[in-house]
Amino acid sequence: MDDKLPPGMLGYGAGLGGLALILHLALRRYARYADPTLLPMATLINGIGLVMIHRIDAAKHRTFGESYAFKQLLWTTLGVIAATAIIVLLRDHRVLSRYTYIAMAAGLALLLLPLLPVIGKQINGSRIWIGLGPLSFQPGELAKIALTIFFAGYLVTARDSLSLVGRKILAMQLPRGRDLGPLLVVWGASLAVLVFERDLGTSLLFFGLFVGLLYVATERTSWVVIGFLLFVGGAFAAWTLFGHVQRRVDFWLHPFAADLLPYSTQIVQGLFGMANGGLLGTGLGEGRPEIVYASESDMILASLGEELGLAGVFAILILYALIVERGLRTAIGVRDGFGKLLATGLAFTMALQVFVVAGGVTRVIPLTGLTMPFLAYGGSSLLANWMIIALLMRISDSARRPAAELDLPMFEPPGPSDQSDQRSGPLPPAAAPDNQETVVVR
Repeated sequence: MDDKLPPGMLGYGAGLGGLALILHLALRRYARYADPTLLPMATLINGIGLVMIHRIDAAKHRTFGESYAFKQLLWTTLGVIAATAIIVLLRDHRVLSRYTYIAMAAGLALLLLPLLPVIGKQINGSRIWIGLGPLSFQPGELAKIALTIFFAGYLVTARDSLSLVGRKILAMQLPRGRDLGPLLVVWGASLAVLVFERDLGTSLLFFGLFVGLLYVATERTSWVVIGFLLFVGGAFAAWTLFGHVQRRVDFWLHPFAADLLPYSTQIVQGLFGMANGGLLGTGLGEGRPEIVYASESDMILASLGEELGLAGVFAILILYALIVERGLRTAIGVRDGFGKLLATGLAFTMALQVFVVAGGVTRVIPLTGLTMPFLAYGGSSLLANWMIIALLMRISDSARRPAAELDLPMFEPPGPSDQSDQRSGPLPPAAAPDNQETVVVR
């Protein structure tokens, strides 16, 4: 190599830096108490992905009009605009709780859009896309935000019946049969996504998110046990009945089998690339990630693993872990039950998506169609994840804002015994009055 920056690299860096500055200024004006670490970490991951996509563009000799990096920067611009709009227009996250069932309807509609005959598109065996002229979009990415709002709004009102009522069997309190209804509905919807859209990743994310929030809201391990049993039963039924699920499992278990190798080349080449990278990597621009199918999208973590090595991949995963940790810390600090569940759900969504993608690339679980947040090429994913970061920053602004500056009439009225606790956040569960919502985030 000639030790020079690739053409256009400074322009991409300046563009991303300018977008981050715009969002930073909006935060300083409209949410000055927001968590100061979320925006830099999201921008850094987005920048690392942009560098790798531009590097693969150069290796594949794509022209400017064909450049995936330029398209990624355009989608980043839309994502930052959406995030800025959330910061400016949504002054109180609790407003979203008024639209709990509207969010449910919107989420289900977004999941069903790819099944429509005119705009629905099937790509690589999965029907999870809609096409609008030359553009394609994955509505499931926005559906996860809408469904997180619905789950948080529903569970904050129904958690008493879900957590306090039931029969105790073998030191585990089981819920009533009628309380199982919402879990069964979500389970059935997850299976429907898997069967009709052939989207294993969204199905796992959808069901795992609901079970995780159910546990956080109720603190009952019985819900986790029941959810795990439903997941195992549904996965076994899908593997038995549907050929595309069987193929995914076969590629996962036997990628080097002679009869499967023509179809499992993507995962095999990704594994060889990461093995070639070793501990410290071959160096940026010194590997051959471009020979892997979808190296800039589904397999971008393998591409980075080859050129940055195990150390680089660990550093990226630590950045994701820090974003999730800041989201959970926000959930602990915010003063209302809806905000606690919403922040937990948004953080858990990102954590589960990172696990599913990284697990698929490294053969811990079958490879799915999800993309690595901020890192992988994909406009719908970028847009949705910048919106998630904006919502977390909005909630963190409420959590970190001094009590003297809170708009108290908009908050739940405190009980007679907790007037002195407004500055210190929520009361512990044992001392909480009957009309004060308390959700413990473990």
